[in-house]
Amino acid sequence: MKISTKGRYGLRAMIDLAVNSDGKELINLKSISERQNLSERYLEQIFSVLKKNGLVNSIKGPQGGYIPSKEIRQISVGDILRALEGSLHIVDSQDTINDKIEDCIKNNVWKKMNESIDKIVDNITLEDLVFEYKKSIIEGYMYYI
Repeated sequence: MKISTKGRYGLRAMIDLAVNSDGKELINLKSISERQNLSERYLEQIFSVLKKNGLVNSIKGPQGGYIPSKEIRQISVGDILRALEGSLHIVDSQDTINDKIEDCIKNNVWKKMNESIDKIVDNITLEDLVFEYKKSIIEGYMYYI
C-alpha cells in the first residue's frame, strides 16, 4: 500500500486547518497553500472530497473558508485517509478463491496486516497530531543554560 499525494497533502492540510482555526475561525485555502507550499488548485480538489465526506464545513465568499466539521478529537487519521484514498487495505479479503493455501495466507497474513493498519490510523486523532506538532514547535525553541 502506498499513500498518494492526495492523502499525504490532505493530512498535512487538515493538521494546518486544525492548528490555525482552533475550531472556530474559518481558514481559506490560499493561506493553507502558502504555509504548506501546496498548490491551491490541488487543495480545492482535496477539500471538495473532505467536505463531501463530512470532515470539513465551508462558507463561500470573501470572508469564507473551511473549518473542521466536528471536534478534532473526533476526526481520526483513518477518517481523513479513507476519504481521500478509499480503502487502506493492502489486499481485498473479499476474494473468493477456493484454495486452502490462499485462504491460509488471507487469514494469517493479509487480514492481520489490514487489521493492524486500521487499528493504527483509527487510533490517531487530528487532536493527537496537533498536540505533537505544537509540542515540536515549543521544543524547537527551548534554550538550556
